[in-house]
Amino acid sequence: MLMKEYRICMPLTVEEYRIGQLYMISKHCCEQSDGGEGVEVVRNEPDMHPEHGAGQLTEKRIYLSSKLPSWAKAFVPRIFYVTEKAWNFYPYTITEYSASFIPKFSIRIETRFEDNNGNNDRVFGDTPTPAENVSFLDILSDPIPEKHYKESEDLSRWRSSKTNRGPLEIGWKDHHKPIMCSYKRVHCSFEVYGFQTRTEDFVHRSIKDILLVAHRQAVAWLDEWHGLSLDEVREYEGKMQEKTNSKVKSGQCNTVPQVPSRPGFFRSFSVTDEQSLKKRGMTTAASSASSVPHGRHNSTPE
Repeated sequence: MLMKEYRICMPLTVEEYRIGQLYMISKHCCEQSDGGEGVEVVRNEPDMHPEHGAGQLTEKRIYLSSKLPSWAKAFVPRIFYVTEKAWNFYPYTITEYSASFIPKFSIRIETRFEDNNGNNDRVFGDTPTPAENVSFLDILSDPIPEKHYKESEDLSRWRSSKTNRGPLEIGWKDHHKPIMCSYKRVHCSFEVYGFQTRTEDFVHRSIKDILLVAHRQAVAWLDEWHGLSLDEVREYEGKMQEKTNSKVKSGQCNTVPQVPSRPGFFRSFSVTDEQSLKKRGMTTAASSASSVPHGRHNSTPE
């Protein structure tokens, strides 16, 4: 299992980002959904936790076959999705990812939001993450994939007319007010011999890109969501979910065949079928932890 902690600062307050996060995730998912790929929302409902209190549970299917690296496409179905479950107890969230037909694969992301510049080494209340596993991401200067660049989301050129913030300059995290940090502790596990290191490294590279793009957008779109109430942003979220689901489903209906045959490798393969794995020369580590969040009995990274 590969664990890393990401820290992403933004020129916002934690209270502001409660609205901005919901707006950004909804709009981002809709923008990234087309042609049968993207994010389908399966459920979005209130939830209650004995420790964290009232929150929201969402479950999504993320279709992304075309976004896989070439070495991974060789052994997954053409219509491939990852299940995301997110428990939002703001300012604390838990997000988990799984793929039913891939053995021992899981991603777990814990997130805490605080009004500081990323200087809290004990934000999760336990042993600090080793320094070599902590990565500070800069939404101003860190590079993002060229295909995701938009001049309107370039924070060196951005300015908010509603709040009079921006543009950001080098060193902005040392003096900007307000400032907050999104702390994300990411555990990635793919315990299949021969693929573990490559897959876990790929996942962390992908997560880094997603975090940079999403947090840049949350800031760049500030004037679109600033001033909205929680009820108003939830209404917007519902409308965007309907639109996003429609885009994903319409693209899949135009795909022929809808359920393509899998490569021979997967015809008799199941997550729990250890004998099938051994016959193919693969071994798995001990069963990974339950997909239910720690402490429970029943989060585009968020």
